[in-house]
Amino acid sequence: MANTSIRGRGAGSPGRRSLSAAARAAARRTERADRSGPGTAVVSSRTLRAREEPGAQAPPPEPDWEAPDWEGPEGAPPGRRRTALLVALAVLLVAGAVALALLVRAYADGRGTDRARAEAAQAAREAAPVVLSYDHRRLEKDFAAARSRLTGAFRDEYRRTTTSVVAPTAKKYRGVVKASVVEPPDGGAPAVSVVSASPDRAVVLLFVNQVTTSTQVSGPRVDLNRVRMTLTRTSEGWKVSAVDAL
Repeated sequence: MANTSIRGRGAGSPGRRSLSAAARAAARRTERADRSGPGTAVVSSRTLRAREEPGAQAPPPEPDWEAPDWEGPEGAPPGRRRTALLVALAVLLVAGAVALALLVRAYADGRGTDRARAEAAQAAREAAPVVLSYDHRRLEKDFAAARSRLTGAFRDEYRRTTTSVVAPTAKKYRGVVKASVVEPPDGGAPAVSVVSASPDRAVVLLFVNQVTTSTQVSGPRVDLNRVRMTLTRTSEGWKVSAVDAL
């Protein structure tokens, strides 16, 4: 029977030599890591070196707040945008109010002008026979009635003319003048036309017949006249402020 001997793991055994070699290798790696300076790490027995490049900057820290999900135009904050919207809305409201006021005024002026045309035409039709007529037997009464239809400087001018010219002539020749606005034979509207009108002023064109009798003529004389009257609204109604024979 063969003599079997068992050899223990001594210093010179292969197992021990393998452990010693591994330890020495690990020590050398650690020594190389120490010599390579900061920034070197040993991972899984391999050396990874992180080199910082010149001029490189560390990334900024993450903010601990969140930006609002919604912003106004051009990055304006919501509060400022709301203020801008309120200002714009106020401007639109003011513009709308102004436009409405202008429309109301235009409408009122239009209605006022239409009313002025009708009133001025009627006033001219009624004033023409009074202003353009007289009778030598009642001059003061006729002239007073005419002046009640007049206003302004024209009233003063009428007084001077009738006093200095018309009255002496009418008395001397027993003059009588009767004026009437022309009316169509079929009974249509009188020959009165409004040339222009505003709420306070109007120009009216009338066709007026004047029948004159005096000692200077053998019989009645008929004059067919075109008369332009300017009328002005006063506190007492529409009054004649000018008369021109055309």
